[in-house]
Amino acid sequence: MDRVVRTSAGSVRGVSDGGVSRFLGIPYAAAPEGPLRFAAPAPPAPWEGTRDAVAFSASPPQLPPAPGMPSPWLPEHGLDHLSVNVWAPDAGGSGLPVLVWIYGGAYQQGSSALPTYDGSRLAAHGVVVVTMNYRLGFEGFGVLPGAPANRGHLDQLAALEWVRAEIAAFGGDPDLVTVFGESAGAGSVAVLLGSSRAKGLFRRAIAQSIPTGYRSLEQAGAITDVLAAELGVPATREGFAALAPEALLAVQHVPVRGQVAGITAFGPVIDHELITGRPWNVLETGAGREVDLVCGFTHEEFRLFTALTDMSGVRPEDVAAPQRLPAEAIADYRAAYPDLPDATLVEVILSDAVFRMPTTWSAEAHTRAGGRTWLYDFAWAGPTLGACHSIDVPFTFGTSNTPIGALLLGTPVPPDFEPLSEALRESWTTFAATGDPGWPEFTLDEPHTRTWNTPITDGPYPIPASREIWRRARPNP
Repeated sequence: MDRVVRTSAGSVRGVSDGGVSRFLGIPYAAAPEGPLRFAAPAPPAPWEGTRDAVAFSASPPQLPPAPGMPSPWLPEHGLDHLSVNVWAPDAGGSGLPVLVWIYGGAYQQGSSALPTYDGSRLAAHGVVVVTMNYRLGFEGFGVLPGAPANRGHLDQLAALEWVRAEIAAFGGDPDLVTVFGESAGAGSVAVLLGSSRAKGLFRRAIAQSIPTGYRSLEQAGAITDVLAAELGVPATREGFAALAPEALLAVQHVPVRGQVAGITAFGPVIDHELITGRPWNVLETGAGREVDLVCGFTHEEFRLFTALTDMSGVRPEDVAAPQRLPAEAIADYRAAYPDLPDATLVEVILSDAVFRMPTTWSAEAHTRAGGRTWLYDFAWAGPTLGACHSIDVPFTFGTSNTPIGALLLGTPVPPDFEPLSEALRESWTTFAATGDPGWPEFTLDEPHTRTWNTPITDGPYPIPASREIWRRARPNP
């Protein structure tokens, strides 16, 4: 059955199925091409009549996520990808909580069209779910003279402004918005939480695995210079605008080639406009303290990357300097985790450095500044890669029968997936509605932590040895 909703740009026709209507590929900004390439997002052109919103838009330009896997974007798809998708209960009436998802992918991959991000099951809990596309890689985060930095984050702000203006027509409450995301999406949530530009656009936030990787303008400019030299073009907006997106994609890994844990060359840039510092430092000042925050990590974050990257022969000592750890901290790690072989200890150190400590610091900073905060550890171990990075995402959406689900959950899906997913979805949607995810708040004196596992438990902070090592090594992160 069709359902038509009027937006300020024109009417959209969605499809109702199983009590939930979905509206796909609604533009929230114009295609970033021609003079709009490397520019801040511009409003979309209005349309006459009713626009069919039954298919996803193009995905942002990107490479395949792994060798042998297809890319969600091909050059013939073009650049008209700044779109949102909405799932809304058919019988929901009005004033429903709204959940707005920002996907992860190391700021260089991702698409709201991935089946893992289907919002149907979340919306069935009585909420409106929105997913978005935003610019990735150099298109979204490269620094160029005369172009705004952090264009990917500007896209996210434009999508949230669209939600503010339009979501009531879909049954949502624009004053009851929760922004949530994982990995680069969680990093984006943390950036938006601390940015004055986002003030008033959301009331609550869920950040699933906040990463490190925030660059200065000088560091981002050096990446631009490396790419310009590789491509044989001047490091200017005009020089890069003359290149097809696929030409940039072909060299995007050059700046991090050969680096230990060199996951991506792109990410948030501290431009002193949109972003004034690393999230945990910005939150310390009280920015975003009026927003309720749930944040957490998976128990074996870096196992995903060690499984996909040849790190044979890498020793704990090899990862200390790149992660800004003093050499003596490795001795502390060996003393704290005496039974771990070097390969596993490397995994623990990188899990802490890249995700678990940034998430912990963000929780501490938000709490210290007076914000309400809840922390969790997703410890359910899949049969293939354990409790690795991103394993919580299929649980979040209740989408197990997808390529990502097969990779992380195995086949057949373990029987405890469904009840744990139901509990997580109920927690996230209840938090969006009431501000209470269902476990005690995190405090500095009592760092209560929810452990998502079978069974679900609540208790003290789960990795105290790591937290203490980093407290001594980097007292001012």
